[in-house]
Amino acid sequence: MTQIEIIDNPALDGTRRALVLTEDRVGHYPEFRDFFVRRFALDSTVLSRPGYVRAPSGMTYALVFIGRSGEPFPDGIEIYALPYAFETLDDANVDTDLWALLRWIIEGIGGEWRVEDLDATGRLYQLPVSVG
Repeated sequence: MTQIEIIDNPALDGTRRALVLTEDRVGHYPEFRDFFVRRFALDSTVLSRPGYVRAPSGMTYALVFIGRSGEPFPDGIEIYALPYAFETLDDANVDTDLWALLRWIIEGIGGEWRVEDLDATGRLYQLPVSVG
């Protein structure tokens, strides 16, 4: 299993939110919505607070669930890194963490959703790095 840890009560003093990923149609595939409802008990805590996770880099991320009128909750998600107030984000770490988070979600959904397919699709979008 991917190294993502759900955190119930993270220490947030001195942190800020930095938006790193938005998905505005989580409900496009109901199994994604069901995954978030199960993992973060959204059926009992709807809109009370974000879900928090710790990623492989040690960075904490807030998963803010978005609702829309007429749609089951959640219909969207915004993911925020929570660095300390003046700490800069390391783009490479954020990319690695987001990839780990996506793998964790796919593993948690299971069924037809396979990490191997995610990895194969991801390779199509990788850009070669110029070393100069």
